[in-house]
Amino acid sequence: MTTEGTRSHAVHRHVLDAALHGDETVRLEERVGALDQALVVGGARLEPPVVARVGQTIDRVRERLELGVDHAVVALVGGTGSGKSSMFNAVCGLPLADVGVKRPTTSDVTACVWATDGGALLDWLGVRPDRRTVRESLLDGESEAALRGLVLLDLPDHDSIAPEHREVVDRLLPQADLLVWVVDPQKYADDALHSGYLRRLVGHEASMLVVLNQVDTVPPEVRPELVADVARLLEEDGLTGVPVLAASARTHEGVPALRARLATTVEGRSAAARRAGAEVNDAATALGSQVADREPAPASLALGGIVDTLADAAGLPAVAGAVAAVVRGGASASPSFGPVQEDSVALARSDWLAASTAGLPRSWKQDVATRVATTAELRLAVTDALAQVTVVARRSVAAAWLLGLGVVLAAAAVTVGSVALGSGFASVRANPWAPVVALVLLAAAVLAVVASFSTRRAAARRRASRVLKDGRAALERVARGRLADPTRAVLDEHRSVRELVDAARS
Repeated sequence: MTTEGTRSHAVHRHVLDAALHGDETVRLEERVGALDQALVVGGARLEPPVVARVGQTIDRVRERLELGVDHAVVALVGGTGSGKSSMFNAVCGLPLADVGVKRPTTSDVTACVWATDGGALLDWLGVRPDRRTVRESLLDGESEAALRGLVLLDLPDHDSIAPEHREVVDRLLPQADLLVWVVDPQKYADDALHSGYLRRLVGHEASMLVVLNQVDTVPPEVRPELVADVARLLEEDGLTGVPVLAASARTHEGVPALRARLATTVEGRSAAARRAGAEVNDAATALGSQVADREPAPASLALGGIVDTLADAAGLPAVAGAVAAVVRGGASASPSFGPVQEDSVALARSDWLAASTAGLPRSWKQDVATRVATTAELRLAVTDALAQVTVVARRSVAAAWLLGLGVVLAAAAVTVGSVALGSGFASVRANPWAPVVALVLLAAAVLAVVASFSTRRAAARRRASRVLKDGRAALERVARGRLADPTRAVLDEHRSVRELVDAARS
């Protein structure tokens, strides 16, 4: 498939997913995918507890997204004798939940779903098929439309002596978009409720409601005091702003108000998506602690400094200087590279790691140190690289020719001068141009000798410069392949994780 075709397919898939699940769900899937990819790229450089926590969040959110976030899950929770199941039936308008002495004998959850079949969601929640009811029917008309999308759960008594009941409650509480705590006038201050559950829910006040049931059993003038006392206990638990509703499942007092509150929850059914989004944000924050805010500046990966240090360690400037001396004629021995100084190579490697990993978390620094060459490997690589550098230290042929020419011209000048001056003034009168020719030849000889020395110095500079250039090029290849490329690979992975974490945040 072409790039254009791939992009078109991706866009079509996004539009299709948005149509089926909604933009918010698609965005959540993208954010979870970013977290998942960050775990893959980060790998062993991420702390195991953080990886475990983020992985659990990914699994949990993906599982919920697969089930859809189009339902509002409301759980009725209460203790024995609170009338919770009766309240469940009153809200449903049907005798669905077991009440009385039979209720504490089962750990089953009863569910009532309005309008839509939340089969997959109820399977996930662990509700048995025979404990499910789809509430809305043609006989209802639009009377139940306000609750369309609601999944109402009647949980086992949280204070039951059967441990499996509490396990069911503990498992399902985190999955609910709204927790409705049903209490009664006799046991609303029960410590098992407050210390066992309510005090652990500080920060979740917006998704909680307390129903004071059975208010028909107390005089009307006492009811406001009871409601106020329940609110006071909630405040002492650290729960501020939790609504307290007085109701009676038997007389239906307060039931319409409770249904209205449930309708509000259904209207904001994206609460499940918001909850999932908050979990993803928390996971992204945890994962963000494993990376730095940014990577080291590009200047920290510049090779000039490391090449200078390696060149000194290998004696490259000294070899270049020796080449120049041979070419100039100041030395006769042909230079060569000696042993590379291990201490200098170790210092170069240490300086590189310090500069190129500045600001990174320790695990990322350790990964860079593991991937780049060791001191021994780097030293061997430098030795091998410089062994391939051609060191030309022979003298300049052109300079030798110029020097020879200068000698010949000087000899010729002497010869001409001797002939011209050998017979005295008579000879000079006979050959008036002879002295001039001798002087010209002598001047040419001097120029040839000067040119010879100049050519020799120029050749020395060129040969020394060539050795430096070739040597530094060889060292730069070593530094790039053994230090820069592995470091850049780790930094690219760090950048990828950091950007994926940013993409996972809302």
